[in-house]
Amino acid sequence: MESMASVRAVLIDIDGVLTVSWKPLPGAVEALRALRAGGLGVALVTNTTSRTRASIAETLSGAGFPVDAEDVLTAPAVTAAHLAEHFPGARCALLNCGDIGADLGDLVLVEEGADVVLVGGAGPGFDYAALNRAFGELQRGARLVAMHRNLYWRTDDGLQLDSGAFLVGLEQAARVEAEVTGKPSRAFFEAALARVGVGAERALMVGDDIESDVLAAQRAGLTGVLVKTGKYRPETQRNAGGTPDHVVDSFADVPGLLGLAQ
Repeated sequence: MESMASVRAVLIDIDGVLTVSWKPLPGAVEALRALRAGGLGVALVTNTTSRTRASIAETLSGAGFPVDAEDVLTAPAVTAAHLAEHFPGARCALLNCGDIGADLGDLVLVEEGADVVLVGGAGPGFDYAALNRAFGELQRGARLVAMHRNLYWRTDDGLQLDSGAFLVGLEQAARVEAEVTGKPSRAFFEAALARVGVGAERALMVGDDIESDVLAAQRAGLTGVLVKTGKYRPETQRNAGGTPDHVVDSFADVPGLLGLAQ
């Protein structure tokens, strides 16, 4: 772990860190402004699969956050780039809730006869019929690619099931293992570091998911900061597969951690 004085960029999860149900958490807007004022590079890295980068940036900007679409890196955008590189022209059966077409680029989406079953984020569309269609494609030889493995996320109504809970069932039933392209994959963090133009040893990752955000970032060489907002739960931290470099109450504490004035 490098000295905080060497940190030149901060990667930040959105849901549960900056916002809950897209409403700013206390002090989050001011903290992000302080990072900007301190000259630090910023990338918002999210497994959110219900909105495009442009929509996310518009919502956050409207709430006062100093961000635009170029600051946002989503799991769908990274996934589209990965598939274009490794499976060019692949026919993809998309299982996702939300309109993310703009972030999927030129991916070929089909209802059947897929080369890849692409799993995004859960919601009402994850019904029996949709899951069973995905299962059928996997039985016929399609690869399974998941944008993330999140089991749940926090909303105004509390914790809600996410696609990771269903992904386990598809893997077990079809006897396949999903390739994950969003967090916690190393490729996702490498893409974010390339966006801000710094090495892992000079970057901080702030998240509310100890495994996918913080420990995964630490394995990729970044300094990890766990916030006690969003999906954070004390028992999850106790049972985690490692120890965060830093734990703070909320994102509002990050500028102070870096020695910046607010």
